[in-house]
Amino acid sequence: MSDRLTVFKTYKLYVGGKFPRSESGRVYEVTDSKGKWLANAPLSSRKDARDAVVAARKAFGGWSGATAYNRGQVLYRVAEMLEGRKDQFVREVADAEGISKSKAAAQVDAAIDRWVWYAGWTDKIAQVVGGANPVAGPFFNLSTPEPTGVVAVAAPQKSSFLGLVSVIAPVIATGSTVVVIASEKSPLPALSLGEVLATSDVPGGVVNILTGKTAEIAAPLAAHQDVNAIDLTGADAELARELEVAAADNLKRVLRPQPVDWSADPGTHRLTAFLETKTVWHPTGSLGASGSAY
Repeated sequence: MSDRLTVFKTYKLYVGGKFPRSESGRVYEVTDSKGKWLANAPLSSRKDARDAVVAARKAFGGWSGATAYNRGQVLYRVAEMLEGRKDQFVREVADAEGISKSKAAAQVDAAIDRWVWYAGWTDKIAQVVGGANPVAGPFFNLSTPEPTGVVAVAAPQKSSFLGLVSVIAPVIATGSTVVVIASEKSPLPALSLGEVLATSDVPGGVVNILTGKTAEIAAPLAAHQDVNAIDLTGADAELARELEVAAADNLKRVLRPQPVDWSADPGTHRLTAFLETKTVWHPTGSLGASGSAY
């Protein structure tokens, strides 16, 4: 019989590719569906939110400037690593959501498949939402999608892993960077995802994960002048209204909360939600009176 003590895990935030504690030093207890203590999670502050935005902005240039094909390779690498740590995530999802191990395994499998889904879309979405536009004149007129910038996301409260992946992956697949507020009650799968991202090919700052009280963290993100868009999926109706008003100050893109079946085909809606369209006009290069051109 072993008399060794269990080594409890210390969960930390994931910001800028590193694992800081909350600058406030606060934590809160995370329990399972039966009230059993699981861990202490960092209780993020407004300062943590601002630090995460700084990290996301710093990473945006390199990530948005990478080729779409390269972003696809990076996302696929995340799926590979999740596959190797599947047992851990099954256990954490089962504890977080109070479901059986078999149901948790199905959700984790679906989350990994979703990473692969979005990895495949990185170099295809431009063909779907961009293109050449017909114009009356000797011009090329081309529309191409571009990433919005820094996106703040309130992750789903009840779907601690599949829902989380479903709101993070489309944002980074299209070249934006993200600050995500994990499920307030079930944050552990999100913090473990940060460990996977840190050891994958995702550059530091592309994904930043905060835990704590959604309302407390979301408020400074919605009002932040360097946040370009906000996804309100994990906010209740009252909080969503408050955040939408704050987001209007710098004309953020806002994705309003709506009922979602996370197990359903995700489609391309979340890929296009945080894209801007750039349209360029260019002369065709007409050569003289004969009208010949190239």
